[in-house]
Amino acid sequence: MKSKAWSIITPLLLLSFALASDEHKSKAEPNWQVDFHDDFESFNADNWQDQILWVNNEDQCYVRDNQYNTREVSDGTLKLRVINIGEERECDNVDKHGNKHPATRYVAGRIASKNRQEFVKGKWTARLRIHGDGVDGMFPAWWLLGARNDEPPVQEADENICWPLTGSGEIDIFEHYGGNGPGHYVSRMINSLGECDKGDWESLMKVIDTDLNEYHEYAVEWQGSDLVFRLDGAEVYRIPGRGDDFPEPLFAILNYAKVTDAPMEGEWVMEVDWVRHEQQP
Repeated sequence: MKSKAWSIITPLLLLSFALASDEHKSKAEPNWQVDFHDDFESFNADNWQDQILWVNNEDQCYVRDNQYNTREVSDGTLKLRVINIGEERECDNVDKHGNKHPATRYVAGRIASKNRQEFVKGKWTARLRIHGDGVDGMFPAWWLLGARNDEPPVQEADENICWPLTGSGEIDIFEHYGGNGPGHYVSRMINSLGECDKGDWESLMKVIDTDLNEYHEYAVEWQGSDLVFRLDGAEVYRIPGRGDDFPEPLFAILNYAKVTDAPMEGEWVMEVDWVRHEQQP
């Protein structure tokens, strides 16, 4: 038979555990407030612009204005595509040194929130999926870049910082390199080596397994000075103490590239349900 004292103590203990649990939950799950959300009911030019440039020795040509259906918005989602159009066409993409991309039969979509939606720290999330994966040349990505980056388009006087120096730093939230096989992506921070065009891609990178054909929420958030990467809300990677490497506003990029000369037919598709940025009050 339980004593009267125990019957009093037990609910007090349960209340204490509940309060401790609530306190832990509040620390682990801060109260984020949404300051930007695009659910792609349309292509909103206040949020995004086509980004036309040549980087990473990519094989495709980025095109504007949904030419060849490379950035279709329909049925509440954005579809970014790499498409084999069947014949070579001239390409107006140039790199930061002014070199022009050669003619190619591959076209693709790339959008950026540069000079539209830019934020300091907080939390960026996109819900997206890939239609098929693990094919040589596939290179879809969801990532962030410092707002003072000097690559095209250069639209403001202060966009004069070379990658990956402070002001032009890079965080890759989701990146799939198809040549390494299916069912995985990487999250990383580019570790600046202190000079223009010199960045370490591997030391602050993690390979994460998931079914890329299904929708998932891919996120990065700042917790104090840590960078925390999340998959469907669960922490999958943490880079301690490096969040302060990004004091500048960052803009978001969604793109689908072809990064090898391996042949492809038809099209590759990345489908994005929504993109969101949040801040703590």
